[in-house]
Amino acid sequence: MSLFTIVLLAAVAALTLYGIAIYNALVTLKHNVFKAWANIDVLLKQRHDELPKLIEVCKQYRDFEQSTLQRVVEARSRVQGASQSQDMAALGAAETGLRASLAQLFAVAEAYPELRSNQQFLNLQGRISALESAIADRREFFNESVNLHNVRIEQFPDVIVARLFDYHPKVLLEFRAVRKEDVNLKALFAS
Repeated sequence: MSLFTIVLLAAVAALTLYGIAIYNALVTLKHNVFKAWANIDVLLKQRHDELPKLIEVCKQYRDFEQSTLQRVVEARSRVQGASQSQDMAALGAAETGLRASLAQLFAVAEAYPELRSNQQFLNLQGRISALESAIADRREFFNESVNLHNVRIEQFPDVIVARLFDYHPKVLLEFRAVRKEDVNLKALFAS
């Protein structure tokens, strides 16, 4: 065997091993995105299960605003649908609506002293607030995983392997900026 053949075989073997390393790194990133989504999905399901309990507690107070409760129920349904379809754009919009509805529900609850002193309501409010914080944390992790995945499949030479194995960019989970500001309690009670 000639020296040229040995060098050529070594180069092919090195390129093959390098391609395998790139492929394995891309697979790891893809699965990190799936894992991050699964973490969010678990929290969304937990919150989905807690919201009916919160609504039932609020319904015990005859005068509680039914339109506020209805908005929470509708927003909850939109989040569930978007979550099941894994449509990140729709989920971001639905989450924005649900967060706004929950903020309004908690703000309206301030006008009901007996509801605010109800231990079950306080426990559910605390649980849902904790889930909201956990969802925000997991969303950050999900978006970081998506970002790492998307950057890697566009970098050279990874882009060659990514295109060869049909890797596509993933979508970030974003909430609309319009709904991120604090709820104006004064305006809610003025009407």
